[in-house]
Amino acid sequence: MKNAIQKLGLALKDPALRKRILFTLILLVIFRALATIPIPGVDAARLTSFFSQNQFFGLLNIFSGGGLSTLSIVMLGVGPYITASIIMQLLTLMSPRLKAMYQEEGAIGRKKFTQYSRLITVPLALIQSFAFLTLLQNQGVVVPLTFFELVVNILVITTGSVFLMWLGELMTEFGIGNGLSIIIFAGIVASLPTAVNQFVFKYIYPEFDPSILPMAIGILIAGFLVILGVVIITEAERAIPVTYAKRVRGMKMYGGVSTYLPLRLNQSGVIPIIFALSILLFPQMIFNFLAQVNNATIKAISTFVTGILANGWFYAALYFVLVFAFTYFYTAVTFDPKALSTNLQKNGAFIPGVRPGQSTAIHISRILTRLTFVGALFLGIIAVLPIIVRAITGDATFAIGGTALLIVVSVVLDLFKKIDAQISMKEY
Repeated sequence: MKNAIQKLGLALKDPALRKRILFTLILLVIFRALATIPIPGVDAARLTSFFSQNQFFGLLNIFSGGGLSTLSIVMLGVGPYITASIIMQLLTLMSPRLKAMYQEEGAIGRKKFTQYSRLITVPLALIQSFAFLTLLQNQGVVVPLTFFELVVNILVITTGSVFLMWLGELMTEFGIGNGLSIIIFAGIVASLPTAVNQFVFKYIYPEFDPSILPMAIGILIAGFLVILGVVIITEAERAIPVTYAKRVRGMKMYGGVSTYLPLRLNQSGVIPIIFALSILLFPQMIFNFLAQVNNATIKAISTFVTGILANGWFYAALYFVLVFAFTYFYTAVTFDPKALSTNLQKNGAFIPGVRPGQSTAIHISRILTRLTFVGALFLGIIAVLPIIVRAITGDATFAIGGTALLIVVSVVLDLFKKIDAQISMKEY
């Protein structure tokens, strides 16, 4: 903690870093100001009741940066852009051209890849805004809208989502850290005072409830352990030893050094959780919409499926399986052991005791599979932790936001790494 404070102090003394930090803070203020402007016709009491009864939308609110809980003009947050990025990642498996663009064409290829994600974001935002407004009208959270009012609201919400995407990219380029992650982080932090206020007025003021002490202490200990686990898993690496062969060029000898190849325990970060939420989102929205149609058969099927998805334990099991599976999927998309083996061989490097080429690729793949199992298991547990805590305590106030903690800790660690890197560059 002392070292972190010292680093932050050094960062504030540096004019360039101070400018970047100030720029990021200004954009966050703009984002939070927009998140307080609700769309017309919202019933605040029904909205609070709707979110307290629906665990899924509570989790989805995390990725909207907190805008969904108030039905603000930025209620979709950066969700459509994240979903568009996921779609592009999926398409790399089916299109060799897109895969080459993402993995082999360097900065220019990634720039094109990002541009395609931006273009997909707009139709996704239109579809999601229409689906949300229709669902919330059916639930009585939003008053019935005329066709013109519906179109205007859809355009406003879509514009808000695209604007946040632009803000996030500005933060990444001219600020500190990953802009999209910081927007989500800001939404989580902004919701903390409300959560503390609810707890205080429910259990402490105006009358203190002593029976809550054992459960509260247990929750605090569990929260500390979750934060500790997130830090350990996020920072954990498996070092694979690599040796460079000696090579003579002219009158000089190169190579002959030993180093290591770091493989992170959690290669995919929080992306698998976002993948799983995106997959779970569409069935719920579609069947909630179909449950309102006049056809009896469609209505009965939709009501049945919605009832199954509303079951807490079934939802938790499905959520865990999806997060576990997507961890392997995303790792396979972003990390290619065969390409890594080829690069090592081209540079005259080898893993001691392992033949170069195919044997090296198999060796790295085997280690990666074992590491990914631990990372996937951890992410799955973190994802379903709020649901488990809520089921045990019977109170949403005590639901530890495992996903929220994972994002907060990851963003803070990434920020300090970026600041440390900037300070190190100045020192050199």
